[in-house]
Amino acid sequence: MALYFTSINSGSNGNCYYVGNDNEAVLVDVGLTCKEVEKRMARLGLSVNKVKAIFISHEHSDHIKGLAVFAKKYKLPVYISMPTLKSSRLLLDASYTFPLKHLQHIRIGNLKISAFSKFHDAADPYSFTIECNDIRVGVFTDIGAVCDRLITHFKSCHAAFLEANYDTEMLQNGRYPYFLKRRIMGGHGHLSNAQALELFMNHRPEYMSHLLLSHLSKDNNDPELVESLFKSVAGDTFVKVASRYEETEVFYVGGSQNNVSAYSFAPNLYQPEQLNLF
Repeated sequence: MALYFTSINSGSNGNCYYVGNDNEAVLVDVGLTCKEVEKRMARLGLSVNKVKAIFISHEHSDHIKGLAVFAKKYKLPVYISMPTLKSSRLLLDASYTFPLKHLQHIRIGNLKISAFSKFHDAADPYSFTIECNDIRVGVFTDIGAVCDRLITHFKSCHAAFLEANYDTEMLQNGRYPYFLKRRIMGGHGHLSNAQALELFMNHRPEYMSHLLLSHLSKDNNDPELVESLFKSVAGDTFVKVASRYEETEVFYVGGSQNNVSAYSFAPNLYQPEQLNLF
């Protein structure tokens, strides 16, 4: 069983990532309104009923804007660290809220979600990998610096959402105030194109089939520039920028097929109540 994945949106205006197999899926962050997530999933042919859990990376509004409404409407378990929940000031149903910790592994049906802490200016931020039958997709955004944990998880992924937030020269010469430039570049902000490229070139596994460049700055980056930068060294890895304006197509990774594939949900395959925490 392989994995399907798409970016519902990626950027400072809202982040939401979908990863799942034939039977169940999870969302990482819900930074768009519930209505907008529903609309975009419908355009992709993805059933919201297939989503079985939500994982929250941190409390910034572009990652949690639609969380409370979406989770309540579909009665979905939310995995969120307690410091993140406190800082978010969201009112979530306690019976559907589960704590998240560093190096925790969570089973959602046949999916295994692994959480690990990262450098970012938030209360208790996390990155995630989603695995099914030894196929892994990583969600690595909002990261201030590359650390050993990130390298280890990146090296195990068949596909990844990887932040390439800013071009250093564009940021330094841009209109942002000095304190904001310091925040972005200061080790707990965001990854530059150069940092992301170094990680990709030095630690990409041979079997990585897809790289979605994510959370690009509207003011301090150029999608065409960063995409061409990575494609020039990508070899057989498919590279695409995840848009801040619309969803990407649904990608597929696993087995002998590593290509773009439209996903069709089969309700008869749905097996409910497959939540196990260990």
